[in-house]
Amino acid sequence: MTLQITWNEASARRLERQFLATSAGDGTPVAEVVGAMLGAHAQVLSAAEVSVGIRAGSATRADVRAALWGAPAPDSLVKMHGPRGTVHLLPARELPLWCAALPAVPSGASQSAPDVRVTEEQARQIVAAIGDALEGVCLTVDELSEEVVARTGSWAGDRVMPAFQDLWPRWRQVMHRAGQSGAMCSGPNRGRKVTYTRPPHFTPLPPQEALRELVRRYLRAYGPASPQNFAKWLAAPGGWAGKLFAELAGAGEIEEVVFEGAEGCWVVAGDTEFPEGRVRGVRLLPYFDAYAIAAQPRQTLFPGAAYQRALAGGQAGNYPVLLVDGVVAGVWHQRRRGRRTTVTVELLGRLTARQERELGEQAERVGEVLEAEAELVIGEVAAGPHA
Repeated sequence: MTLQITWNEASARRLERQFLATSAGDGTPVAEVVGAMLGAHAQVLSAAEVSVGIRAGSATRADVRAALWGAPAPDSLVKMHGPRGTVHLLPARELPLWCAALPAVPSGASQSAPDVRVTEEQARQIVAAIGDALEGVCLTVDELSEEVVARTGSWAGDRVMPAFQDLWPRWRQVMHRAGQSGAMCSGPNRGRKVTYTRPPHFTPLPPQEALRELVRRYLRAYGPASPQNFAKWLAAPGGWAGKLFAELAGAGEIEEVVFEGAEGCWVVAGDTEFPEGRVRGVRLLPYFDAYAIAAQPRQTLFPGAAYQRALAGGQAGNYPVLLVDGVVAGVWHQRRRGRRTTVTVELLGRLTARQERELGEQAERVGEVLEAEAELVIGEVAAGPHA
């Protein structure tokens, strides 16, 4: 008989494995926490610091930055292009997995005009040039541009790529490929300027082996899930994900379950233990937190008014969210002034006295992570999405 899984069971297991039911113990490397999340979205580094910090005992942003810029392997982090081509924090020890799996994900046709695009051969030249230029050094994007053009040709530097009311050089349209393949990652800022460098050398896994392991990792963290859920999380074609799941099912590596009455959902073979009951508690999740992005079905995670208020055009992550007993129950925003930060929480329902106390503790924890003194305000969040 096919195993039947409820939302409460799946939610409880996901929260436990994400260190959101109980935070990781003090002394747990932040790289271990980031690995459990399958990466922390880091387009805005402070949001990534909060994502990691609320899960990692008493860790602060200083601990995250130490892991990013100074910790030796295996406890170090890298900031690079990850799932969906967006910037993530990833454990350095997992680069052989990520940098084999991500380049193997099929991408859609380029949205650039024909006279802007690069050929596949030109893209390979650019990625190789980036890796060579960044070996053992940290360069700003302008310095890197000069090195790439010198190694490839003037065509790479043609300013033809529309971006932010400006034109970028042609080579920048494949920066994400350089990151995903391990040729480039972020370096420490030079003043206010971002720099890039090359991560430590590693031997990538065989691509198909890496993809299969990534599916297993995803299902352990966020299962039960369908191939469509996986494709959405990875920004991959749905048909391709369906074939990949079918291969794993045929090999006996994953097994099908019924999730909230829906067929076509999967878990890792044998990974069928789920907690009983619902996880109780309050959490403040920042912009693009891994749990808010990956946990499906989204209409259950964002019930009722939360679906309209906390999702921007159906996209999760554009608003920081208040999580109550495993579902979204509000949005929030923090505004920092010097050593103080104001955490404004807009509730979409009533809280019990216990939940109000926990919310206060969570606001304090956000302040601790950001090394600031937090003040909690209950009221309307006026800031727009991703503000």
